[in-house]
Amino acid sequence: MSESIQETLQSLPQRPGVYRMIGAAADGTESVLYVGKAKNLKARVSSYFVKSGHSARIQLMIAQIRRIETTVTRSEAEALLLENNLIKTLDPKYNVVFRDDKSYPYLCLSGDPFPQLRFFRGKPDRRHQYFGPFPSSWAVREGINTLQKVFQLRTCENTVFAHRSRPCMLAQIGRCTAPCVGHISEADYAADVKSAAMFLRGQRDEVTVELTAQMEAAAAALQFERAARIRDKIVRLKQLASRQFVSSVSDRDVDVLALVQASGMIAVNVVVIRGGQHVGDRTHFPVKNASAEPLTEAELTEVLESFIAQHYIGREVPPTLLSTLEFDVAALAEALSTQVKARVEVQCNPIGERRVWLRMAEENARLAIAARLRQSDTGHERLQALISALGLPEATQRLECFDISHTMGEATVASCVVFDHDAMQSNQYRRFNIMTVADGDDYAAMREALTRRAARIAREELPRPDAWIIDGGRGQVAIAAQVLAEAGLHDIVLFGSAKGVERRKGQEQIVFPDRSETIRLAADHPGLHLIQQMQDEAHRFAIQGHRAKRAKAREGSMLDDISGIGPRKRAALLKQFGSVKGLAAASVEDIRRVAGISAELADRIYQALH
Repeated sequence: MSESIQETLQSLPQRPGVYRMIGAAADGTESVLYVGKAKNLKARVSSYFVKSGHSARIQLMIAQIRRIETTVTRSEAEALLLENNLIKTLDPKYNVVFRDDKSYPYLCLSGDPFPQLRFFRGKPDRRHQYFGPFPSSWAVREGINTLQKVFQLRTCENTVFAHRSRPCMLAQIGRCTAPCVGHISEADYAADVKSAAMFLRGQRDEVTVELTAQMEAAAAALQFERAARIRDKIVRLKQLASRQFVSSVSDRDVDVLALVQASGMIAVNVVVIRGGQHVGDRTHFPVKNASAEPLTEAELTEVLESFIAQHYIGREVPPTLLSTLEFDVAALAEALSTQVKARVEVQCNPIGERRVWLRMAEENARLAIAARLRQSDTGHERLQALISALGLPEATQRLECFDISHTMGEATVASCVVFDHDAMQSNQYRRFNIMTVADGDDYAAMREALTRRAARIAREELPRPDAWIIDGGRGQVAIAAQVLAEAGLHDIVLFGSAKGVERRKGQEQIVFPDRSETIRLAADHPGLHLIQQMQDEAHRFAIQGHRAKRAKAREGSMLDDISGIGPRKRAALLKQFGSVKGLAAASVEDIRRVAGISAELADRIYQALH
């Protein structure tokens, strides 16, 4: 222990705060090794240099410490918030860091006179009601599907809703009450919306009681058709309740968190209970873990506490969080409660039904680890086979593959997909909107995309790949070789994979810029399977972006192709109907009401869009 560290330890206050362990980076500059919080800075930081029995990971970190920085806070909860912010901004080497994904989907009931039921992701608007967050887009869409079956709420956009002249297909199959054409009164529709909101809050019994009362009142008033519709809703609600796997009367909104360590991997599974129903789960893996060695129980507890802070600070928190590992939850509960301005309970190792949920979350985490290991084993086997077959450097780990997509030169998009750590890294995929090419020149488009990518790699804004794979033959590979040479990235291995004229899988020819002969691997070769996997992903990702770009570009051009429509009339139509889709849903009479649109032109527009 250096003299400067001893002096720091002696001067530390016995107050809550955050500490930063500073070490030397490979280039001689300083780097942050670890960020931690403490109820008592003096006791916590001193424990690193006094206690024995640290894990190999902590011992390695201690050996690299050159100095220590501390920041005093007013409370442990405030220290937790500061620690979370510093971990995100400083990216310390020895902290276990999870992906910061705050964009969770919600189910929304709009504030319109006839509220729309829709999927939502983004910043909430006070005019609308939101339910969630849900663990996945699938869970939200499943919820929408359920509510359509039971309460028959509309899901169409306002531009379509405002201009319909006849019921849509959803109304015809009993998934919507067709408020767009007056098949239900505003009061009755509002009652359905109220019931749906109660259902989403977990008040299923109250909904059933209220619907029963409405049915009996309708029957007493001799409104037998209305009574029959309400009866059908009650039946569907009961059928839905009988299929629900996990439900609770006492717990409306709960997140269940289970941390599992197995086979050198850490996973945190979050089971989401909303409205007393299990709506799904999501497993999170660290994107940064300083050591593959098993962590101690104390270190795992720190990881879980850190995950909860990284996951929930800055977003909506349910009233109850359940956890498998025991830790001091006071500061965390205080910070989260302050954030949402309501009491948040963090409970460790509960009993009864809650313990069943925890066991389910633990099993989900173990299954996710097993699945990832299977993928990793396959990816590792394929990578090693490719290294051996092509004579790549033994240390090859990170591969990037590029592809181009366009339609006759229109809406050209390039893609880059990444294989690293023995698996495809979808969160690192990138697209390039090609700006300088408008005539379908694949070579020029590839040059632009690769040049932009190489520039960021050279500036060390992106990890340096070991190899580039180009979806194409000698022409594209020659372009890529020029780009790498111009960027000074001479150590990146480059080759292309050409599918040939028939573009049949298993007949790919592998082309290197400095070899005259091509290489053809057997159709069942694991290395070829890795190349095919990356090419398929690059093609899928490119064409997905191309189609979106093309659709956006063509939306306006569909009107431009109709004779008699200039910029002013085009703008007036889009202002009135919101989009071409909304215009297509309008009748000829609705189109005629737009200023400057004659009866003949309205009919021409209608015919062109149908």
